[in-house]
Amino acid sequence: MSRARCIALNKPHGVLCQFSRDGDRPCLADCVPVPGVYPAGRLDTDSEGLLLLTDDGRLQARVTQPGSRRRGKLWKAYLAQVEGRPDEAAVQALRDGVELKDGRSKPARAAVVPEPARLWPRDPPIRRRANKPTTWLQLQLAEGRNRQVRRMTAAVGHPTLRLIRTAIGPLELGDLQPGAWRDLSSEEVDALWQARR
Repeated sequence: MSRARCIALNKPHGVLCQFSRDGDRPCLADCVPVPGVYPAGRLDTDSEGLLLLTDDGRLQARVTQPGSRRRGKLWKAYLAQVEGRPDEAAVQALRDGVELKDGRSKPARAAVVPEPARLWPRDPPIRRRANKPTTWLQLQLAEGRNRQVRRMTAAVGHPTLRLIRTAIGPLELGDLQPGAWRDLSSEEVDALWQARR
């Protein structure tokens, strides 16, 4: 029996998180010419970063489903460039969970961080305004609602301008450049299975 195929991709901004075409918009097939793999979770078109692709339905469920009481759902880590300068109250609100249209979010791990070093330029770049500063936040979530990070930062008054997923459980984006991908090692796949919240 052959081993499941598991791929880490740095999804570029503007790429649809699907293999099927939608007009002339770029999709995952433009980045990963591997048949039979599917995304384990999603990143919206405007978001960048780590996306796991696999042909293993059980692993796909492990990454996206709530999981058992013992293991829980895998944490996912993000860097968010937000508008303005969040104060401690705004960051604490993210840590406590914020009220969204579809209910209160679970608490997040949240912190203000320096602008990341060695970060690739976004194409197209975010719109810069001289009178509007930006701040980088590091966020970790154990749930995955539609556009959740963007909705959470907007709820505390700091809309997200750029969003990059940097980790899924123990799997980190590392030095993968936008559009680049690599096969996971068997040790990395085992770590995804064994990870706890």
